[in-house]
Amino acid sequence: MLSNRAGKIKPSPTLAMDAKAKAIKAEGSDIVNFGVGEPDFDTPDNIKEAAIKAIREGFTKYTPVGGIDPLKDAVIEKFMKDNNLNYTRDEIIVSCGAKHSLYNIAQALFGPGDEVLIPSPYWVSYPDQVLLNEAMPVFVKTYEADSFMVKPEAIKSHITNKTKALILNSPSNPTGLTYDKKSLERIAEIVAKHNLYVISDEIYEKLLYDGVMHYSIASLDKEIKSRTIVVNGLSKSYAMTGWRIGFAAGPKEIIKAMTNIQSQSTSNPTSISQKAAVEALTGPQDFIKNMLSEFDRRRIFLIKELNSIPGISCITPTGAFYAFPNTSKLYGKSSGSIRISSSTDLALFLLEKANVALVHGGAFGDDNYIRLSYATSIDEIKKGAGRIREAVNQLS
Repeated sequence: MLSNRAGKIKPSPTLAMDAKAKAIKAEGSDIVNFGVGEPDFDTPDNIKEAAIKAIREGFTKYTPVGGIDPLKDAVIEKFMKDNNLNYTRDEIIVSCGAKHSLYNIAQALFGPGDEVLIPSPYWVSYPDQVLLNEAMPVFVKTYEADSFMVKPEAIKSHITNKTKALILNSPSNPTGLTYDKKSLERIAEIVAKHNLYVISDEIYEKLLYDGVMHYSIASLDKEIKSRTIVVNGLSKSYAMTGWRIGFAAGPKEIIKAMTNIQSQSTSNPTSISQKAAVEALTGPQDFIKNMLSEFDRRRIFLIKELNSIPGISCITPTGAFYAFPNTSKLYGKSSGSIRISSSTDLALFLLEKANVALVHGGAFGDDNYIRLSYATSIDEIKKGAGRIREAVNQLS
């Protein structure tokens, strides 16, 4: 008999769609995959070479649970340079990806009776990680008209005596939108007033467009820094998804608890990946600029194409590599025996009839939308957009 905990959660919808798309492709179908949030760029050679050197030098044993000191120092330098945040080694933990960092935080902070505020739309794993730790996710709706930024008043209206924390994600998955400094300041005031923690997921911080600046809420003042755990990693910015290196910074007592938890689950992150991570953070950074330029080209093309399809509208994302178009005007339409009543229906219709894989908006908490990742080639984007247009034109 499975535990009650196991029954509360579901598989990641983004990974499930990716797996389904790959399975169909393996059967011989030509699938355009907009589903998974993974850069299609290869990890830079200097990072690979650092890993190869580590193997050759025999750096293949256990390391300290929370990461090797050279990597912690590189993370500290990154926070200082990029975010104007000062941390010490005992305020840093390195984990097996940013998702692992987030789960460690949930384990360290949440328990039965706690409530955790999650702006919606949200990244798919936030609610399930809360539920896995016997706490309750409380969704705070955001709106396209507000660029999907959570309103301070909405946060206030959802706070109870059980509220423990707020999860913020900027730039956002799935919307691609970002928080400006003024909005973060207003949120920080509420957090301090109500004695809450902030979990600030900043994994996409280096993927920004149109001159938008990234601000970490922890950098606003000492008070909010003392309440914030900042999460980041290498997967998105350095095309290192499979290397599994994420990190978190925050109050030392929380970091210590996370480290103890990690010691009883995964132990240390992979030794070889840690050496590669040091090189990623301290070596040449030109790769990010070049990758971002290509993502920007894809972004501009895809948003223009989506907005030209009748029944679909999409605001322009300012970060990450996702488009989050509103498709609600297509609901109620049909093609033959297929009727579109939800984002799930639309996603399945596009997969089966157009060989296009994407993720239904319901997985992110808003059924009026779908999510497309433009972390794929411009040729694939052109082909996929054309297929979407053709399929949608069949609906009436």
